[in-house]
Amino acid sequence: MYEYYVATAFYHAMLNSLASETSSRMNAMENASKNAGEMLDKLTLEYNKVRQAKITVELCEIISGASAV
Repeated sequence: MYEYYVATAFYHAMLNSLASETSSRMNAMENASKNAGEMLDKLTLEYNKVRQAKITVELCEIISGASAV
């Protein structure tokens, strides 16, 4: 009977280890996905700011050219 108890205790420890590893991996992936989303939002905002600045400069150049004529 003692052999079965030891085997069951060992099996239980292995299952706990596997569950802990899986939980850690899930947390890591969730955090990585969240960080990637935040980075994408920041890059999108920066891209739109640069794009808007370029459009504004082009409009100013068009207006200045029209005023000169």
